[in-house]
Amino acid sequence: MKICVLPGDGIGPEITAEAVRVLKTLDLQFEMEEALLGGCAVDATGNPYPEATQKLARAADAVLLGAVGGPQWDNNPREQRPERGLLGIRKDLGLFANLRPAILYPELANASTLKPEVVAGLDILIVRELTGDIYFGQPRGIETRDGERVGVNTMVYSESEIRRIARVAFAAARKRNKKVCSVDKMNVLECTQLWRDVVIETAKEFPDVELSHMLVDNAAMQLVKNPKQFDVMVTGNMFGDILSDEASMLTGSIGMLPSASLDEKNKGLYEPSHGSAPDIAGKGVANPLATILSAAMMLRYTFNNEAAAQRVENAVKKVLAQGFRTGDIYEPGMKKVGTKEMGDAVLAAL
Repeated sequence: MKICVLPGDGIGPEITAEAVRVLKTLDLQFEMEEALLGGCAVDATGNPYPEATQKLARAADAVLLGAVGGPQWDNNPREQRPERGLLGIRKDLGLFANLRPAILYPELANASTLKPEVVAGLDILIVRELTGDIYFGQPRGIETRDGERVGVNTMVYSESEIRRIARVAFAAARKRNKKVCSVDKMNVLECTQLWRDVVIETAKEFPDVELSHMLVDNAAMQLVKNPKQFDVMVTGNMFGDILSDEASMLTGSIGMLPSASLDEKNKGLYEPSHGSAPDIAGKGVANPLATILSAAMMLRYTFNNEAAAQRVENAVKKVLAQGFRTGDIYEPGMKKVGTKEMGDAVLAAL
């Protein structure tokens, strides 16, 4: 079982190190090898997704990623920005389905900015299409028209792309509460009118799953007003990017949320939902739990080892119940710890 480990930038190396320790503790005989992605790859090779990383990622069964990006690369040419490496590996590996669970652990109910009764028991899965939409559509760029600069990006989805991601959402809902809410903007965008039409057609393959629809602006509002109405949400790349970050903050900290990006055969890239947090990089205070929980998703989806996935998730629950907290989720009376200490606590719980 080969895992390509991409520590990346900022806090990436610190948090992936703890997830790697957890995977090694499980003694499942993983073969792990590190490579460069993002800003560190630009500095070393001039390419955010270098050829050596491409070969390793393609040969691996799964990829574990920390985070990419940082202000020192913001003024680079667009093709040499860290985020291009992330988009590149998603496209290269055909990782079209992004799964982001937003789960509120009971111990962290007070960490949310919403009232505990609004978020207590929250368990949402957001399924985001990852390789299409405005992020990849052509034409794109900045050009001059009538003497002024004009920026152009194109939102585009094919019927097959929509059907593929809809099936992922319906299949996931079958294992949960059998409800899918499809999010679009069909009242304004023809592209998302097609999205709604195809999702309705695909729903016929899953008669046991209840389908509803919501416009994206209303969905953003409902996530704050009444988030527990949702089970599985499915949407396009742009809307999913925004809504999944919004949902993450319902749980109190984006530092708690894992994610999985899968191809059609469940080969996946697993990463925390948060960014590289350059302001705390190197200080040993970052929360590694989202990365550790991403490793649990890897065990579940790519390696089909539900027992090991639950072992890791139960260890995280135990650590939280014992009162261990990194700074992002700390509250008075708890045990404030750093990155490695939190990793130590998870290993002890395992």
